[in-house]
Amino acid sequence: MRENFQELYKAESYDLFKTLLKKWYFWATHSRIEHIKQAAYTIRNHWQGVLQWKQSHIDNGLFEGLNSLIQAAKAKARGFRNTRYFKTIAFLVTGNFNFAQFNKHYLPI
Repeated sequence: MRENFQELYKAESYDLFKTLLKKWYFWATHSRIEHIKQAAYTIRNHWQGVLQWKQSHIDNGLFEGLNSLIQAAKAKARGFRNTRYFKTIAFLVTGNFNFAQFNKHYLPI
């Protein structure tokens, strides 16, 4: 079932994708495997988003990566004095800045 679900994303058109997804959903909800049913219900709850992905191919992977960098910086600091400092660190961590451009004495670590 999992492999059949992965094959859906190879559909040539939006309409074919939608048709195959409906068939997979019916098959999954009539399965005896509880985890597959739960996955199908999750897809149903996000139905429009799944279909929208087929048209746009936009996902949130970039934002998840940035969030990971921010969470790592927060953990290293063991807390910030105030939200202004936290926002500054988040900006610096995710910005990928070239500090040599602003300070000729900057030495990369």
